[in-house]
Amino acid sequence: MAELMETGGVPMGAGRRLKTQKSTVWTRRQQAVCVRRAYKRYGSKKNPNQILDGLNMTVPKGTIYGLLGASGCGKTTLLSCIVGRRRLNSGEIWVLGGHPGSRGSGVPGPRIGYMPQEIALYGEFSIRETMIYFGWVAGMTTSEVEERLDFFINFLQLPPATRAVKNLSGGQQRRVSLAAALLNNPELLILDEPTVGVDPVLRQSIWDHLVEITQGGQRTVIITTHYIDETKQAGMIALMRGGKFLAEESPEMLMQMYQSDSLENVFLKLSLAQIQGKRRRSIYLKEVAGSEDPAGESTADAASEISGEFGDNVSIKSGRSEGHHSVTGPSDLPPEEETPFSCKDMFIIFSPHRMKALIWKNFLWMWRNFGVMAFVIGLPVLQICLFCFSIGRPPLGLHLAIVNNELNNWTDPCHFNTNCTIDMLSCRYLAELQKYNVVEVPYPNEMEAKHAVKLGHAWAALSFPGNYSSSLYERLQQGKDAEDSVLDFSNIEIWMDASDQQINQLLTRNILLSFEDFVMDVSRSCDYPEKVAKLPVNFETPIYGSKNPNFTNFAAPGVILTIIFFLSVALTSGAMLIERNEGILERSLVSGITGTEILFSHVVTQFSVMCGQTIMVLAFAFLTVVEVNGDVGWVALLTVLTGLCGMCFGFVVSCAVDNERNATYMALGSFLPIVMLCGIIWPVEGMHYILKFISFFLPLTKSTESMRAILARGWTITNPTVYYGFVSTLLWIAIFLTLSILLIKFKKG
Repeated sequence: MAELMETGGVPMGAGRRLKTQKSTVWTRRQQAVCVRRAYKRYGSKKNPNQILDGLNMTVPKGTIYGLLGASGCGKTTLLSCIVGRRRLNSGEIWVLGGHPGSRGSGVPGPRIGYMPQEIALYGEFSIRETMIYFGWVAGMTTSEVEERLDFFINFLQLPPATRAVKNLSGGQQRRVSLAAALLNNPELLILDEPTVGVDPVLRQSIWDHLVEITQGGQRTVIITTHYIDETKQAGMIALMRGGKFLAEESPEMLMQMYQSDSLENVFLKLSLAQIQGKRRRSIYLKEVAGSEDPAGESTADAASEISGEFGDNVSIKSGRSEGHHSVTGPSDLPPEEETPFSCKDMFIIFSPHRMKALIWKNFLWMWRNFGVMAFVIGLPVLQICLFCFSIGRPPLGLHLAIVNNELNNWTDPCHFNTNCTIDMLSCRYLAELQKYNVVEVPYPNEMEAKHAVKLGHAWAALSFPGNYSSSLYERLQQGKDAEDSVLDFSNIEIWMDASDQQINQLLTRNILLSFEDFVMDVSRSCDYPEKVAKLPVNFETPIYGSKNPNFTNFAAPGVILTIIFFLSVALTSGAMLIERNEGILERSLVSGITGTEILFSHVVTQFSVMCGQTIMVLAFAFLTVVEVNGDVGWVALLTVLTGLCGMCFGFVVSCAVDNERNATYMALGSFLPIVMLCGIIWPVEGMHYILKFISFFLPLTKSTESMRAILARGWTITNPTVYYGFVSTLLWIAIFLTLSILLIKFKKG
């Protein structure tokens, strides 16, 4: 051990023999994967967590490449960069002769079979349905999938193909995930710890199969594993620690160079050498170079220049990779021939077989979650039902405290004569007021009546003077000559509880309307012209609406659109986040599905759900209390477009956040401003001018005005108020879709 410590954990002369060994140079057509100076860093600049640090990697075609290292050393990050799902801070990656994501490279795409660490499968699907989905995505026919499925069931010892994935054990689920990666015989197979939880016999069978498919030189396998010694069958392995390669060689060569009978001992020696090398560099840089940051660009270059002075006999492949044995390829690679490109390719947005797989998968998921979908479809009906029967209806049974001093005893019943008489007019008026469904409670005096209002036992207190009837008659007879006492005693004193604006306004209206009805009734019984007793203000039949408008008709358009909009947000964002958090979205993107295809597949499937919601909501609303004066077709179309707009906003939410909790916060944070500022519960004209300007740019403002104009006024699409709602909704759909596509395309880890 002392000898190893002095030589940096490397037998004397091993490094010298390796340095003099002639390197084999491959052309890019002979390489499956080539990584040059890959550098990726997470965290802040002051305290970064280095994941990949200047490593180089060359994977020849037709070989098994084992990527070994402890959890958190950067294996999965490196694989994500290779499949094009993560970006490097610097360096370049070539996969199958092209940059990942470049035109014609096939990466991401069916040329790669990818098995991530997560199960990344739909638990509700059976094994057969899972294979059909991934087979269709890869362009296979159903018969080809069935043939391969029979092979995998026997080879991987899987249960019957009709068994749901969620009912499998953890090891069985990983084997199904492996089968999905092997399904279409890809050129490059990337397996992230495929043998975890697999028994030794089956593990050996899997390795034998991997060796078999790579023997022809047309298949390449990159595999990560915790079981180091199982990679002895690999053609080349890379030992990784702390985001750096310690070595990259064949297993036999590494064990021979380090005079060890196991790869675990080789990894231990290289790890000790790396730790000692870091300590010696840190001391040197502190005393000589005056720096303590070996992770920086300049200090790392200095470390590569002086590494040999500290007995670090392991050859260094790059300025950021210490203790790294390799058979290197050329540092500068000539560009590959460009894939032919035609103008027709610019207009190819969807792949038919991938869209078929996605739409089938989405509908199948809905069917497997029938209870959830039934609740989602029925929830809007329940909400509009609650709205129609709870909002806008006149309040009934309001208690009024009545002090009638015309009665001999305040507990006496109130009697009056319907003929032309001036006796007990207060009782006659109270009879008219009862028609508005109020509850009249007698009190002995004004003090107790007002106290009842203060205690919340009544909404208003009404007091009639003792000579109310005679004073009211004299007031009508004398007119301008009436004395002040006559005028005072002919008044009804009212004390209101105005804490509730809606009840206060409705109760005030009822009191005034009932008094007008009372005066008209007395005029008719005394053969007075009704016009004399009527207010000299004549409200004709309204041009739009009714004489007694209710809040339900005003709020219904905004409520309907809000329900459809935000349920669509919840449905789409939930579906997308489930796929992302379970790794299904990442796996689908690696298989070649584009973000645009994913979005539009959800649009197609959830659009049908939204149409069902729209039909039921509108049918219930229009058949109950909401008045319809315009074309129902335009109302339905606007509602569907608003739901589509909500779906697109749900895509933005799911792409912008990482979990359901943040999605809930974002949805709730947008709900309140939209409800308050879009004219749903209060007219936009009553807002502050700044808020009025802001409301103009919100997605539901113009559509609410448009639907209200159709329902209440009967306007057609030719009216600007109506078609502005359609234009605004279509613009927001385009904006949300564009944001979603950009987020899926550029928001990578």
